Amino acid sequence: MTAEDLARLARGWDEAADGYEAYYVPRFAPWVATATRALPSDLPDGPVLVPCCGTFPELAVLLEHLPGREIVGIDLSAGMAAKARRRAADHPLVRVAEGDASELEPASAAAVVSVFGLQQLPAPDSALRSWARALRPAGVLSVVYWPHSTEPGGPFTVLSDVLRAHVPAGDRSWEERLSPALEGTVVERDEQVSFPMTHPDADTFFTAHTRSGPMRPLVDARGEEFIAMLREEFLRRAPEGEWRHRPHARHIVARALD
Repeated sequence: MTAEDLARLARGWDEAADGYEAYYVPRFAPWVATATRALPSDLPDGPVLVPCCGTFPELAVLLEHLPGREIVGIDLSAGMAAKARRRAADHPLVRVAEGDASELEPASAAAVVSVFGLQQLPAPDSALRSWARALRPAGVLSVVYWPHSTEPGGPFTVLSDVLRAHVPAGDRSWEERLSPALEGTVVERDEQVSFPMTHPDADTFFTAHTRSGPMRPLVDARGEEFIAMLREEFLRRAPEGEWRHRPHARHIVARALD
């Protein structure tokens, strides 16, 4: 991905920051808690790094779970980082860095935790390899991401099916390379983690996903007329009224070798 592509991606998330905080942060909270609480208390010295921190929803749980620990959030989006800094303002051991979270300094961290950022990166397997190498001996990585298939028939799947008729699917072969990317660690957990999620209706979900979620760059690239067509097709396939579903994410916990 070129510097121009990264800048375009960052701008999309800048524009999505307010809506993401309002809509997705509360809905993703159970996965955030699962990922952060998977970090043990016997970590080596060093900071906890949170790549792709977004608005930093991990922070509250980390402050409670690992008191007295230096915590560093990293995000490409200036808009997301600004919200993260406001969340961290009262905590002197917490800072937020604006930049590419896919490359971390080797042997720099006691732990790395990330929730739903990995699949947004240009080369997720390379990023995970960098995150694993960032661990100090006995450091722990806890990563949650959305796999290719999250559930049958839920809103994510229905929207993906609608989209595939107009936009080719991206290359998801990186998922097969995640386990090899963890070389130098012992995988302690690799499992599906599922929680209930509720949306007021299909139209509200579509608006959130295209304005404040991962489809925001597509809106900018293809324009309003294209998105209106997608909305019409999506609503035709979606149920009426409140939409409850239970998507599953993949959770990987790995500890660096001593």
